[in-house]
Amino acid sequence: MRLPFRKEKELYSALYRIIGFYPHNISYYKLALMHKSVSRRGFRGKTLNNERLEFLGDAILDAVVGDIVYRHFEGKREGFLTNTRSKLVQRETLNKLAQEMGISQLILSNGQTNSHNSYMGGNAFEALVGAIYLDRGYDACMRFMKKRILSKLINIDKVAYKEVNFKSKLIEWSQKNRVKLDFKLISQTKEKGGSPVFVYQVILEGLEGCEGKGYSKKESQQLASKETLQKLRREPQFIDAVFAAKGDRTKMEEEPVLSVPDTEEHTNFIIETPREEKAEKPAVLPKTDKKSRIMEEEKTEDEFDLSDITAQPVERSREDIIAQAEAEAYSER
Repeated sequence: MRLPFRKEKELYSALYRIIGFYPHNISYYKLALMHKSVSRRGFRGKTLNNERLEFLGDAILDAVVGDIVYRHFEGKREGFLTNTRSKLVQRETLNKLAQEMGISQLILSNGQTNSHNSYMGGNAFEALVGAIYLDRGYDACMRFMKKRILSKLINIDKVAYKEVNFKSKLIEWSQKNRVKLDFKLISQTKEKGGSPVFVYQVILEGLEGCEGKGYSKKESQQLASKETLQKLRREPQFIDAVFAAKGDRTKMEEEPVLSVPDTEEHTNFIIETPREEKAEKPAVLPKTDKKSRIMEEEKTEDEFDLSDITAQPVERSREDIIAQAEAEAYSER
């Protein structure tokens, strides 16, 4: 195992540059920089790595940053303070701090973990805070955060008022992975002062995600989205369950249709002639009956419609004929 320093004196100097003082008990800091990939057994058979110190440092960091945020932003509501503290202690922030301060370069690991575990530096930062607490106490942790972090590396005001749209990030992730996303209203109440309080829950593919409580729908959905994103990153079993539910849903949607289409050719695209028009058209006779057709046509031409002809007397007298002729002659004049 290759160490990042040759002598213990170099470790003291490196730690002094990072935390601003020399350690009393160097063993705490050595343990804080030992990743689980290079765990070893202690003299009592216990596994030695930085995971226990990481747990302790996480709790101390929440308390210290919460104290600082509470005193810095007087009069701000609980939701604002919680959101600001979350931004300061989130894994992405701590990981970047570990890289900037040189903590990542001091971590002992098997050499292959660096490229695969993006939170190794942030975890070591928390373990280092745990080591400071055991070595020097709570006040030393507070001085470290105030003087080494918030006064030099982080502008607390910019962090507090910077809007991070976690809901947008969750929606973007769900659309990219074609995961069904819903926001469910769990409760809507009022405080003693009359301020409304909303609780929303994220639902992914029918599975319950995290809840968020806020003084507006937007704030509660933001917090629920943030917690759900963290759950997706930290709990592989949850994201596996989400994609399994997605697979079941899409499988049902893509069930094959069992009925086979028929192959009969339909002629419903042909426009049929109305019956009235059909009746007016003469029947077409076969070509072999040409003589009969000609005789029928001649017969048709000689026939008259008798409905317009009035009946005439069969016999007329000579006097009647002369009288009709004279009447016609005078009428022409």
